[in-house]
Amino acid sequence: MSRRDLPPHVVEPLLSEETVRQRVESLAAELAQVLPVDPVVVGLFKGAFVFCADLARALSRHGVAPELAFMVLSSYGKETQSSGRVRVALDCDHPLQGRVVLLLDDILDSGRTLDFAVKHLQAKGAARVISCVLLDKPERRQIPFEADFVGFSIPNVFVVGCGIDYAEQHRELPFIGAVAFTSSGEIGR
Repeated sequence: MSRRDLPPHVVEPLLSEETVRQRVESLAAELAQVLPVDPVVVGLFKGAFVFCADLARALSRHGVAPELAFMVLSSYGKETQSSGRVRVALDCDHPLQGRVVLLLDDILDSGRTLDFAVKHLQAKGAARVISCVLLDKPERRQIPFEADFVGFSIPNVFVVGCGIDYAEQHRELPFIGAVAFTSSGEIGR
């Protein structure tokens, strides 16, 4: 779907590029205190790919040498609301047996995806799974799951940028922006 096929909308800045950069750096400093020198970082693709890259580089500056892996889980598809079902579209093929895993995601909202991912990685033999999200929307929680590390807690607005998309659009934005419709329409992620 191209931007011209989407309902008319604008992206209003919510968190600046510099604010995001500074928080990723401080998250890396916090994580470096609890991670081994060689954790496996598992990013949930596609939304967390920018966060994963930025955080991996920041961890390196703090003496952590992560091994990177990715998983593709789906509960949204091309919709703006979660289907409520999480499925593995592409599994992590990195050996995890006995390893500490840092699980990264873009947004924690209902809690289903991260809860599923943590249990899935534990079943694959991870000794410990530490969860970290760039954004948390606590008011959207549908199951009791809290991330171990959170970049920003935000209100229930639909956001894009820093890898986060709206129907595969706006991932490239270097800031986090809120989507606002210029005609009738509803958004809820």
